[in-house]
Amino acid sequence: MIQKNFISLLCLLTIISGCSLIPSRSVEISSKPIQIDIMQPDLPRPVNLTAPQWYVVSEATIANPCNKVIIDGEEKRPKACAKEDTENPDWPDGYTYLDRFIDEMKEQNNGEILFVATTIGDYKVMAEDMQELKRYIKQLGEVVIYYRNVTMPNGEKGVGIAVKKNETNSNKD
Repeated sequence: MIQKNFISLLCLLTIISGCSLIPSRSVEISSKPIQIDIMQPDLPRPVNLTAPQWYVVSEATIANPCNKVIIDGEEKRPKACAKEDTENPDWPDGYTYLDRFIDEMKEQNNGEILFVATTIGDYKVMAEDMQELKRYIKQLGEVVIYYRNVTMPNGEKGVGIAVKKNETNSNKD
C-alpha cells in the first residue's frame, strides 16, 4: 500500500510540475513587414465622347457683300454693286440664316428636314449635367489612382487618366 501511495504521489508530482524540470527555451517574437503581391486592376477604358454640332438659327437677313475689286492697287469692296457682282449672286433678296440653314439641311439629307429643339433652360440643365458627368469621371479616376498608389509595390505611383475631346470634322466656313 505504501508502494502504491508512493507511485501515486510520484505520478501526481510529475503531472503537477509538468515540464518545469526541463529547462525552458526563450521564444523570440518579431514582426517584419512582408511584401504582398496584390493584383492591380486594369484602368477602365477611356471615355470617348464626341461633341454634337449645334446650330443657332435666326431670321436675320444675311449680308451678301460685293466682290472685292482692285482700286488704286488695293483690294476694296464697293459699298453698292449689282446683284451679279455679289459673293453669292444665287441668293434671293432678303435671304436669312434660317433660309440658308434649311437649304443646307435639304442638301445634306436628300431634301428632308427635321428639327430637334430645346429651350434655353433645358440646354442649361443639359450643360450642367455634362459638367457633372465630367466631374464624376474625373473623381472616379482619382479614386482608382489612389488605390493603385496604396497597393503598388516599392512605392511606385499609379498612372493617371485624362479626358480627351475629339473634334468634329464637319466645320464649314
